[in-house]
Amino acid sequence: MANSIQHTLIAQTIRAVQELYSADIPSAQVTLQETRKEFEGHITVVVFPVTRFSKKSPEQTGADIGEWLKANVREIADFNVIKGFLNISLSNQYWITLVNTALVAPTFGSFPANGKKIMVEYSSPNTNKPLHLGHIRNNLLGYSVAEILKAYGYDVVKANLVNDRGIHICKSMLAWQKYGNGETPASSGLKGDHLVGKYYVIFDKEYKKEIDALKEQGQTEEEAKKNAPLIKEAQAMLQKWEANDEDVIALWKTMNGWVYEGFEQTYKQLGVDFDKFYYESNTYLLGKDIIQEGLDKGVFFRKEDNSVWIDLTDEGLDQKLVLRGDGTSVYITQDLGTAQLKYDEFKMDESIYVVGNEQDYHFKVLFLILKKLGKSWAEGLYHLSYGMVDLPSGKMKSREGTVVDADDLMAEMLETAKMRTEELGKTEGLGEEEKSFLYNTIGMGALKYFLLKVDPKKRLLFDPNESVDFQGHTGPFIQYTHARIKSVLRKASFDASVSLGNPSALSVYEQDLIQSLSRYPEVLEASAKEFSPAQLANYAYELAKLYNKFYHEESILKAEDETVKNFRLHLSAIAARIISECMRLLGIEVPERM
Repeated sequence: MANSIQHTLIAQTIRAVQELYSADIPSAQVTLQETRKEFEGHITVVVFPVTRFSKKSPEQTGADIGEWLKANVREIADFNVIKGFLNISLSNQYWITLVNTALVAPTFGSFPANGKKIMVEYSSPNTNKPLHLGHIRNNLLGYSVAEILKAYGYDVVKANLVNDRGIHICKSMLAWQKYGNGETPASSGLKGDHLVGKYYVIFDKEYKKEIDALKEQGQTEEEAKKNAPLIKEAQAMLQKWEANDEDVIALWKTMNGWVYEGFEQTYKQLGVDFDKFYYESNTYLLGKDIIQEGLDKGVFFRKEDNSVWIDLTDEGLDQKLVLRGDGTSVYITQDLGTAQLKYDEFKMDESIYVVGNEQDYHFKVLFLILKKLGKSWAEGLYHLSYGMVDLPSGKMKSREGTVVDADDLMAEMLETAKMRTEELGKTEGLGEEEKSFLYNTIGMGALKYFLLKVDPKKRLLFDPNESVDFQGHTGPFIQYTHARIKSVLRKASFDASVSLGNPSALSVYEQDLIQSLSRYPEVLEASAKEFSPAQLANYAYELAKLYNKFYHEESILKAEDETVKNFRLHLSAIAARIISECMRLLGIEVPERM
């Protein structure tokens, strides 16, 4: 629904109430919505708020306003009233003019630069294991939100904070040292991140054996976990790392290097990228100056054991440790320092952290501390919290070797796409290279769309087979629609420079398609403001459905005259462009042919 007609209807409804009932109604009380599919009309005015002025039934009030609007607004062709809802039908000429003046412009749906800078931090992997299904949702969500914000006019910085230090990293290093026999990615044929992940799992298995042995000797579970030789060795290795021990640092650099090469391949296959990498090994000490600043300002307090805390009980939270008694940092110490570093470097107006909902409390505390410290930029911080991803076979688990590996899942998606595409005979006339490109496009499109169509806050069940259904609410359905439109345009040798013309009448299918196309800018705006690719994803699906209905009900290539044919071809070209742009913002490619 184009904004100009909305503004016109709001203004004219206010005038109608003034003239009919001698009353002033604030614009906030004039509610417009798209007419529900089961009723005739395009835009619905909710008339219940007016009945207190009209002193009439909702039906009669709607009829009064409808008659007035029809007589005074030339874009209105007709109206009907269902209870307290005034359903307005817009004229053929309104829709034709909208296509000719707005939709056909190459700039339709684009927003000017808004002069604001925003950082989107996502991925944040650990360098002790490969990326898994949860990381896939994180990466796709972060990348898509960044692209949507860019399209909405922001200057966007895509950031990745890599967790490359700590006890978990030392566990992989120690296990490789003890059990690896010099194995490398080259000698094993494994991607570097998979190789390092293998030793993280080995550490866990050997550690459990030691715990069980100590428990048999009479130690409690807690005692055994602390006293197991492996964990003590890992802790000693961490201390050596923090003391800059040459051998430990060399091993750390080697194994991290393997992991980064592996990550790079996964990121490439996922189609995500970053403008800036931060590494915890460089940032973990940064927060200590901020702790001192907080102590000086009286925001933090020191306990007898020398540890530093903040009391957030007045805000409904609890007391939070921000620095240990021995002066070592905790996770939030580092996050405080990194937040300051990021702002100092980029001076962004807003900063989004794409992190799972298990960290909701952490980010509440982090943002609150920064506000209490008087950081003006803390108001612009936002935690984009998302739910877990499950597979039909059950919840993923890390550390035990049963994690749903990102690379394995993507390979499975490509195989599923290949099988389904060949079953449907959609590869005829394609060479091997084209087929390979198509399987990749469909498989990755299916995965991305399925994960992005769900509201980020919701937990979701990912079904690989369902995601590749060419008839369902899926990426491949939308991709196929785009390829279908491109096929029509090719057959017609469509020339975009030929003017649209002015058909004498439009069918309901054409009107519905134009109305949906006109909504693209407002959907993009809502997606950007709510950091929700799901809105754009679901819009693309509804648009594809409407195009298919139009395609089946109206002849395009064999239209009754050239004006109608040309108008329908232009409508098809606009639909292809907007579908393609929606999918691009979701990180999904659309094929030209299928």
